[in-house]
Amino acid sequence: MAQAKINAKANEGRFCRSSSMADRSSRLLESLDQLELRVEALREAATAIEQEREILLEMIHSIQNSQDMRQISDGEREELNLTANRLMGRTLTVEVSVETIRNPQQQESLKHATRIIDEVVSKFLNDLGNAKSHLMSLYGACSSEVPPGPIDQKFQSIVIGCALEDQKKIKRRLETLLRNIESSDKAIKLLEHSKGPGSVALQQNADSRFN
Repeated sequence: MAQAKINAKANEGRFCRSSSMADRSSRLLESLDQLELRVEALREAATAIEQEREILLEMIHSIQNSQDMRQISDGEREELNLTANRLMGRTLTVEVSVETIRNPQQQESLKHATRIIDEVVSKFLNDLGNAKSHLMSLYGACSSEVPPGPIDQKFQSIVIGCALEDQKKIKRRLETLLRNIESSDKAIKLLEHSKGPGSVALQQNADSRFN
């Protein structure tokens, strides 16, 4: 009888310790789950800041090369450019980097996709029309909707092999390049109808978007 009581007491102790360890493990897991949500929220916020930085730089550049900027006096243009340069400088002081975790295959796919886009960009100044068509086919390959024009099937298969975050970045880069081409097209058309020294500066502004 005494031995039975001792065994029961020992079993009770083991049960209490086991229960306590399970509770502790559950609390730790719950804490880690909450931290994971905060980590993802941090990455999303940092990515949003990255995108906002890109948008601000593009908008400042767009204002500097706008038609309105060319239709004001030299003094006013100089003053506005000083302000724009100051804003651009302050924007560039914000550095945010969100690293994407990739496996070797995703890393290789990203390099391949980047190389293709860079090759198209290098042809902008020599053949803007064909480069724009090629760029639109690359963008169509990244779109979830059916694009109005042809898509680059090879590029699409490469992008699918990239990490999801990289796919979004590739699409954003293509969107930015297409907007810059549109602005450059307008600048070049204006250049064709302009005369005098100002036309040289206008051509330089149009070219600078792709350097």
